[in-house]
Parts: sequence; C-alpha cells; structure tokens
Amino acid sequence: MNVSDAIEHRISVRAFLDRPVAKDVVADIIAKAARAPSGGNLQPWRVHALAGEPLAAFKAEVAANPGGEPMEYNVYPPDLWEPFRTRRFANGEQLYASVSVPREDKAARLRWFARNAEFFGAPVGLFFCLDRKLGPPQWADLGMYMQNVMLLAVEAGLDTCAQEFWARYPLSVARAVGLPDDHMVFSGMALGYRDPQHPINGWRSVRDAPEIWSELRGFD
Repeated sequence: MNVSDAIEHRISVRAFLDRPVAKDVVADIIAKAARAPSGGNLQPWRVHALAGEPLAAFKAEVAANPGGEPMEYNVYPPDLWEPFRTRRFANGEQLYASVSVPREDKAARLRWFARNAEFFGAPVGLFFCLDRKLGPPQWADLGMYMQNVMLLAVEAGLDTCAQEFWARYPLSVARAVGLPDDHMVFSGMALGYRDPQHPINGWRSVRDAPEIWSELRGFD
C-alpha cells in the first residue's frame, strides 16, 4: 500500500468489531511511528496503550463519571468563527444523518457522543501525552506522530479514530496509565478493525477545494 492509498483509506471510524489486536502489532505501529519529525529531535511523544482488563476497568471508571473533569485546554476556541464554524456544523450534520438522528433529538445525539467513552467498541485505546512544559511546536510534533500511527494502522489492516474527547478526563487517564504529574494528556485514539456494515462508517467528511486554502507562486 502506498502513502496516497493509506491517506485515502483513513477515516475516523466510530464503530469497531469485537476483534482483538495482537500486542506485537500495536507495538510495531507505535515504534515505527517514531520516525515522525520533531524540532531538534525532541521526540515529545509519550504513548500508552490499554487493552483487555485494564481498558475495561478504565471504561467502567469513566462511565461512572459522565460529567467529566476540568479540562486542561480547549479542544476548540470559544465562539468559533467562519469558515471553521460552518465546517464543524456540516461535519456534525453528516455524522448524525448517517445514523438517522435528527438535530432536534438532543438525547440521541448525546448518547452517540457518549460512545467516545467506549472507544466506539475498539479493543485498543491509545493515549498521547507530553511534558506540560513543552509548547505549541511540540504539540504539532505530537500531531505528526499521531498521523504516522493512523497511516501505519491502515497499512496493518486496522482503523483508528483520534479522540480529543479524552481531554475531558485528564485525571482519570493519568491514573489509568500512571502518568507523572509533569505530563499531560493531549489526545486519545481508538484502534481496531472497523465494522464495515455500520452506517456511521459509511460517510466521508467533505474537504474544501485546494484553491480555497492554498496558493502556488513562481511555478512555470
């Protein structure tokens, strides 16, 4: 599989099969992903993978606290402006339309959102953390590491869903993975085999045309 095919195949999967992923496969993915670039080769990523009983115990703890915990950063800026507001709105409309949940059914939407806390049924939960003294450039480096993980997962026949949802549970995640006080949770990720029959996996988010957000100068 070439890189272009992996990029095209990758989607945010929100329904997984009840099929385990071997430890050596997960270990291989997170090791190979470390070829991601990082300024000064700081390699700011710290990665934790949960499966089996540790994952089940963690999900049970989170289920008992649906309100979440104080967040350490905002996933989105407050009062999101255009064109970002429209993009986020359209994405949500597509997602809920795929499972026939209308906008006015707030309870059903909340139930679907709560599936984040179950990693959408994935057998592996990944957490990406970093030293809290690091800054935005290192957050960007961690994002590139996560992209490597997602593409390597595709190569291995797996699927993922990156989940900044876990910023809502920084204390629970820290306890579950033994995170030192000087480190923080950046994001989680569901990892497993997608359910090809589930309608929520049957849609693709829309991308604006490159002419809207890019410009090329000086070429013949």
